[in-house]
Amino acid sequence: MENTTTIAGAIAMTVAIGVPIAHAGELTVATVNNGHMINMQGLTHHFEAANPGVTVNWVTLDEGTLRSRVTTDIATKGGQFDVMTIGMYEAPMWGAKGWLNALEFDASYDVDDLLPAMRGGLSSGGNLYAAPFYGESSMIMYRKDLLDAAGMSMPDNPTWGHVADAAAAMTDRANGVSGICLRGKPGWGDNMAFLTTMANSFGAKWFDQDWRPALDSPAWNHAVNFYVDLLNASGPAGSEGNSFGEILPLIQTGKCGMWIDATIAASFISDPAQSEVADVIAYAQSPVAVTSRGANWLWAWALAVPAGTAQADDAEKFVQWATSKEYVLLVGEELGWGSVPTGTRASTYENANFQAAANFAEAELKAIYSADPSFSGQDRTPYQGVQFAAIPEFQEIGAEVGQQMSAALAGSISVEQALANSQAYAERVMSKAGY
Repeated sequence: MENTTTIAGAIAMTVAIGVPIAHAGELTVATVNNGHMINMQGLTHHFEAANPGVTVNWVTLDEGTLRSRVTTDIATKGGQFDVMTIGMYEAPMWGAKGWLNALEFDASYDVDDLLPAMRGGLSSGGNLYAAPFYGESSMIMYRKDLLDAAGMSMPDNPTWGHVADAAAAMTDRANGVSGICLRGKPGWGDNMAFLTTMANSFGAKWFDQDWRPALDSPAWNHAVNFYVDLLNASGPAGSEGNSFGEILPLIQTGKCGMWIDATIAASFISDPAQSEVADVIAYAQSPVAVTSRGANWLWAWALAVPAGTAQADDAEKFVQWATSKEYVLLVGEELGWGSVPTGTRASTYENANFQAAANFAEAELKAIYSADPSFSGQDRTPYQGVQFAAIPEFQEIGAEVGQQMSAALAGSISVEQALANSQAYAERVMSKAGY
């Protein structure tokens, strides 16, 4: 990750990625390059028409780059973005530091319609600091036709052993079909989002009650070896470079039998206009080993207004528009109900049009409600978070551990060496931070 710490550095990076300098009436929005955000860009003309004189400029980045750029910008008060796409890791910490404006919407927004897990995860001290654009947990998405052909089935709460057997049964190298696809691209929000939930279910944790890093535990060793062996046996070549964006087209084109990832992916996989296997995809809850606690993550991509922006009023109007009930209806009417952003509002799941279009709705909502950031493993931990530890130091630690795990998956180093390197790095960071 980039660790630029000066305003000059932030400005230099901004010039490098072509961020426009905002003028009155212009909003610059930093967001992630996935389908729902791209849909939002395509519908922004509705917002501009309702707010004459306001135009929206977009800076669209992959997950890792987005996190690095917005973190640098807000920490240095670079002022390059009027609206930032952030998540449950950043929102409470940055809000408490005074880096974000508390969001105060009018009554039409119906803040009580937000799912409690999403509202709570984006708040601090009773203030909402980011509004969820879409929320997610994680679950299994699999090709039922391939499992049926193999004479196997998928229970709603499978073990990791069953998943490995199913992946092996679905793998067909001669026809280019991998039995399972999983994230391997390094990043605390990329491979480590998935690997942390997997490790949680094996009984692992990031830190013990005394804040000592626990990456040298047998549980981490068992989980990571299982992960590497599973992808080597039944995954696609080059898995160490795969994240959401790389795996989605593999499953959409029938090249992947099973994917354990963000529930939001189901809206793209189940859409016949986007997916060649839409009619054979089924869903199950995330696999477990020794515990179900922490087996599936909890996340929201949310829109926030950085403190100090000169466009604060228009920025908040945009955030309200993009995360409102009305926006969900707009997407449903213009793009289809299978394309609406999910995981944020109770009213979405109560909508008959959405229920008819989203065969994944029940599984998605079950996964979201089962995630508990306050107790996310076999043992109690001192931190909040399922797939991350909500402390400032985690971003640096998670990024480095992600590099080590990706290297182990690529075969560059052993799992044991990767975990030893990770433990040593985490101990240095935590010691320096005064834990």
